[in-house]
Amino acid sequence: MAPSRAEIDATVRAILADVLGLDPDDVAEFDGDTGLFGHLPELDSMAVAGLLTEMEDRMDIVIEDDDVDGEMLETYGGLLAFAEAKSFAG
Repeated sequence: MAPSRAEIDATVRAILADVLGLDPDDVAEFDGDTGLFGHLPELDSMAVAGLLTEMEDRMDIVIEDDDVDGEMLETYGGLLAFAEAKSFAG
């Protein structure tokens, strides 16, 4: 059974906090327009690989190289929509 949107949201927030070393309370404040790549100094190109790997592991999804683009990492809303699409596609 696919996880709920709330479960996906909670998982993505936990992954961001864990992988980037961000305060979970700060991540809890993220909304759909919160900037990620290019806005958070912790999210550099090396951190993106760790973030995507952790998403695959925790969410039991497969992320192909051609799935990844700047738009999905630009905002929290973009990342969440990507995670939802991957979770519901399986």
